[in-house]
Amino acid sequence: MGIATVNPATGELVKSFDALTDEEIEVCLETAAKASVSYRYLPMEKKSEWMNRAADILERDAKRFAKIMTLEMGKPIKGAIAEVKKSAWVCRFYAEKAAEFLADLPAESDASRSFVRYQPIGPVLAVMPWNFPFWQVFRFAAPALMAGNVGLLKHASNVPQCALAVAEIFREAGFPEGAFQTLLVGASQVAQIVADDRIKAATLTGSEPAGASLAAQAGKNLKKTVLELGGSDPFIVLESADLEAAVETAVTARMLNNGQSCIAAKRFILDEAIAGEFQQKLVEKFQALKVGDPMLPDTDVGPLATPGILEDIDKQVQACRAKGAKALTGGQRLSDRPGNFYPPTILADIPRGTPAYEEEFFGPVALLFRVRGIDEAIELANSTSFGLGASAWTTDAAEQDRLTLELEAGAVFINGLVKSDPRLPFGGIKRSGYGRELSIQGIHEFVNVKTVWIK
Repeated sequence: MGIATVNPATGELVKSFDALTDEEIEVCLETAAKASVSYRYLPMEKKSEWMNRAADILERDAKRFAKIMTLEMGKPIKGAIAEVKKSAWVCRFYAEKAAEFLADLPAESDASRSFVRYQPIGPVLAVMPWNFPFWQVFRFAAPALMAGNVGLLKHASNVPQCALAVAEIFREAGFPEGAFQTLLVGASQVAQIVADDRIKAATLTGSEPAGASLAAQAGKNLKKTVLELGGSDPFIVLESADLEAAVETAVTARMLNNGQSCIAAKRFILDEAIAGEFQQKLVEKFQALKVGDPMLPDTDVGPLATPGILEDIDKQVQACRAKGAKALTGGQRLSDRPGNFYPPTILADIPRGTPAYEEEFFGPVALLFRVRGIDEAIELANSTSFGLGASAWTTDAAEQDRLTLELEAGAVFINGLVKSDPRLPFGGIKRSGYGRELSIQGIHEFVNVKTVWIK
């Protein structure tokens, strides 16, 4: 379909866009390069003023931006409004904290005076996904712009109106021309942009193949990358857990964003002592979820973003069932309506050798596994090639210590929902990517960490 808005609830083509030509891309790159020369030296107070104004605009027009998101990728409107407000939070966070995070850091040496200085590196390309079309962009843009870099956004081709809206927010907030630009380009045009000498670094949130491709292109041109890729996050529930709280959180952890989140809980690893009760409660809650029009405030689960994603999740489910997995609820695509709808689904008794053990399930499907105790739970949790987040539930202090120490993930949440937070670094290990976003670590990813030695 190219670059276009297609309503995932109906399949209707709403609006299509032409990709930028090579000549238009050249103008954008030159604009970014020129802007970078002066923008990097602007006072921090001025950048903070603009960033706070961007937050004001996000909060002022939250419902309008949320409707664009829901129209383009299908998330329930209440989740879309929350995403806009979270995007405002990250803007305010870096507007307040950037000066502290980027302050010169004194260091002892044989000099009369020595310190570390953090300086911008220039234009950074951000290749961003459709699943959180505002949040993913702002969590890159807020620290990048506050650090004195300029940003160029290549957004997913199915959320072009979100991409254009983000650029307009920064323009209205007062950022100078070229500080942030949206490039409506296809995936095939990314390589030429990365190779351009005016681009100094790149970041990508998305699939493993997309991350590997960008990393290869950037590596060939000796440019730094930060990658946040897929996940098959474990949700471990041990015998001492608060079961009611765990089940309640499990529903949110799997169904958030219609199940289309890298850090969604996907593999529910249950101690056999509580597995039966947990499973029964989870099935009841899944069956109570309302699937329907994502524009309605009482909808819990909307459509998947594209027909391809719907096809992929159904193929994975059917492959598991063909080898003996049981669907406790759901398990078949919905045929009684148009659009990309898939019902909340729970698979249990899943044999090895199925996609559930190897692949990321990007949709409203929970995978249930039973184990005997913490040793088996940790072993199963770590058996995947992914390492993004992990949630574990236990009231035993010794078990909590083991889980935080031994789980192979970029984040471990004990008795809580795995989530991103501007105050905490975010990212993964193994095939979930490398580098960090958010907090002080995020703003330091795209700066020159300069040693200064004076005698």
